[in-house]
Amino acid sequence: MRIALVVMACWLIVLSEPAAARSSLLDNINAVRASGCGGKRGASTPLRSNRQLDAVARRIARGERLKDALSDAGYRALHSSAMSMSGSKGDADIARTLGQRACTDLRNPDVREIGIETRGSSVWVVFAAPFEADALEDESRVSARILELANEARSQPRRCGSQQFPAVPPLSLESHLTSAARTQARDMAKHNRLDHTGSDGSQPDQRVTRAGYKWRTTGENIASGPTTPDEVMQGWLASPGHCENLMSPRFREMGIAWVVDPKSSAGVYWAQVFGTRRE
Repeated sequence: MRIALVVMACWLIVLSEPAAARSSLLDNINAVRASGCGGKRGASTPLRSNRQLDAVARRIARGERLKDALSDAGYRALHSSAMSMSGSKGDADIARTLGQRACTDLRNPDVREIGIETRGSSVWVVFAAPFEADALEDESRVSARILELANEARSQPRRCGSQQFPAVPPLSLESHLTSAARTQARDMAKHNRLDHTGSDGSQPDQRVTRAGYKWRTTGENIASGPTTPDEVMQGWLASPGHCENLMSPRFREMGIAWVVDPKSSAGVYWAQVFGTRRE
């Protein structure tokens, strides 16, 4: 079971009347962003220009696909969109058109960066929600938050898919299980794959054994993409199989690990390992 958080879209707009691009274009776009569009409230934070996205816009102007242009420019986005137009009546006209055709991205507070390429009367614009994982820098805080959220979930009855679970006792963090989780998170990031089977063919129970944990029962949740502990836990609880692991009365302990690698396919890889010791 997988979690992924990459959304991409592309618009192409052609306007009929010629005009030259102007240096005030970004100001005009931010004015529309602030005032809102489509009858909906705007975003308070202005878009900021990004050189890598400018390069993406140039590549798109040469005919590259958005996905390939982002990869070639070395820019990782959680969400991105591109738009081109020609024959506009000026910067204000371009901004109004963006408000009409790309209102969702223009209003999205997560979309914070923009790239622009102008060639005569033609303009290419790229919007992006940049990949950021600052919330994952403090390991002890993130681990504690995951544990807190897991135990909040276990503290009350919950339905996981078609199965109803009663409230169950809380989990505790365990270092050997965290070591097993870290092994799999690193392996997934290195090989750009989300899989319970390791690149060496190992299964979760084998990695737990290698970590020195003498288990009676064990299980594993994995995910790729989420950049906060709350986000990954929401995804696991919304997925029946992951939720069943989180609510299982068979598990008493938990390990959690994640790897942030902007160069990998998903950017962040997570592993959560559960266990109960053999008595």
